[in-house]
Amino acid sequence: MLALLLSFALVAVACGSDDDDASDDSSSSASTSSSADEPAEDDDESTADMSDQAEEAENSDAGDSGAVDTGPVAGGTMLIQSTQVPRHLNGTVQSGYATAVPGTQLNASPLLFDENFQPQPYLAESWEIADDGLSVTLNLVQGAVFHDGEAITSEDVKFSMETSKANHPFKTMFAAVDTIDTPDDHTVVINLSEPHPAILLAMSPGLLPVIPEHVYNDGQEIKEHPCNAGTDCFVGSGPFTLAEYEAGSIIRLEAFEDFFIPERPYLDEIIIEIVPDPATIVLGLENGDTDLALPNGAANVVRLQDDENVIVTADGHAAVGPIQWLEFNLADEDLSNVEVRRAIADAVDRQFLADVIDQGTTFPATTGIHPGSPFHNPDTEHYGAGVEAAQQRLADAGIDPSSISFAVDYIPPAQLAYAEYIVQVLGDIGFDAELNTVPDFPSWATRVAGGEHQMTINNVWNWGDPVIGVHRTYLSTNNVGVIWTNNTGYNNADVDALLAQAGAEYDFDTRVDLYGQAQEIISQDVPIVYLTTPPFWQAFQPRVQNPPIGIWGQLGPMHEVWLAE
Repeated sequence: MLALLLSFALVAVACGSDDDDASDDSSSSASTSSSADEPAEDDDESTADMSDQAEEAENSDAGDSGAVDTGPVAGGTMLIQSTQVPRHLNGTVQSGYATAVPGTQLNASPLLFDENFQPQPYLAESWEIADDGLSVTLNLVQGAVFHDGEAITSEDVKFSMETSKANHPFKTMFAAVDTIDTPDDHTVVINLSEPHPAILLAMSPGLLPVIPEHVYNDGQEIKEHPCNAGTDCFVGSGPFTLAEYEAGSIIRLEAFEDFFIPERPYLDEIIIEIVPDPATIVLGLENGDTDLALPNGAANVVRLQDDENVIVTADGHAAVGPIQWLEFNLADEDLSNVEVRRAIADAVDRQFLADVIDQGTTFPATTGIHPGSPFHNPDTEHYGAGVEAAQQRLADAGIDPSSISFAVDYIPPAQLAYAEYIVQVLGDIGFDAELNTVPDFPSWATRVAGGEHQMTINNVWNWGDPVIGVHRTYLSTNNVGVIWTNNTGYNNADVDALLAQAGAEYDFDTRVDLYGQAQEIISQDVPIVYLTTPPFWQAFQPRVQNPPIGIWGQLGPMHEVWLAE
């Protein structure tokens, strides 16, 4: 079995869905995931070890490219290669990595965010939250124009937010938006039905692109609007214009000379080539032709780490927050017993997943909030005491594992190695276990959303604020038969209450405490065994300066990126 798992690890490319956008026809950008488990007898030390691993990745030399720093240089073409194939480029109606990478170059948003998840000016030069938390006022920059020269006004921001609320898959982002007032061309007042602190992060580049009302409000169905991808009529608000778009092949972006930030962008051009074969992308990085890419698959990451002429970093994308986990269907008679779930959690060796299956390219996951998030609680119960401890737990509860059979589902093909490992662990405990293999992602999604499974490997993203990407997994009201909702059937009134409080609390420290409490309760209930956090490993040439290593990574604008001569 170990040899089989290793063989999958060596060739695996993370091609599971990107969490919320199965229709985006894209591969997961992260490498196969893994993480580190800690000895039960030394939780404090092991927690520190896991934090150190994550900190080491976040403090890599990504910002020190090795090129001579002469200061920003204007000009040049940056070539990005990607396996991701966007359906189109309108991020108000389409989520996903494939859409957001070009989309955030083409369209600006009201706000940017720094490495501490704090809002920064972009199209909105300032903003105020009312004392009662029921309205947010945006003050837009003066003189900003769309790529066709039309002024960007408050009406465009209103139209964009209303369009996103009505059409975007992330319904919680703007669910609390009641009405939007536009008292003048540069003022937007967002009226909320309840306090909604996630509203600020929901105005990030990849989540709220500002699109032109004069183009899209023409009576056509916006999800199918011809200007979503047509170079003859696509009009954006961001630092780059759409010069060429051949679906599934190339996206060419040219600097917008009238961008509202003076002397930006630095680059003349960004070319995004769609390359289905990850090995071809690796070769492009090695020979110096490709400037920036995500080297899908652990083997590719390790290979590029050995190349002194390529910079490889796990920095960036903390807000995306991908987590690989094993989730249980609590409607299953055997899995409804918390001691069975805790026993399985005890037997899982995250360190093996990280070091062997993922060849050291991933980090531990111990809660449903990514360790890069300020809301992550590192002090929850991690389990992982080992197989013998799992067997003893079952014996103490009077449970005979040999009388229980389990089938493990997974998203093919990327999660096969993880699923094989879980089957082995279940067998080691004493359960009768087997894989349940489906032909493709849609088959898996239908099966899991319909509650036809017992347990499954899954990859879910946090999407910055817990309201957007975390609540959906645990709220008892969100067990709605749709993939990436509460597919475990978890129901805990205390957790519901804590999430509701945290989702309406503007005080940062109070939110941290509330989410910390929720994570502690969830860890005791074990609806999910958290496995690994697969970083979005980025590889780029030393000439790439100011690489996209912020909390959104390549899902943010690259107007500050420049190429050293």
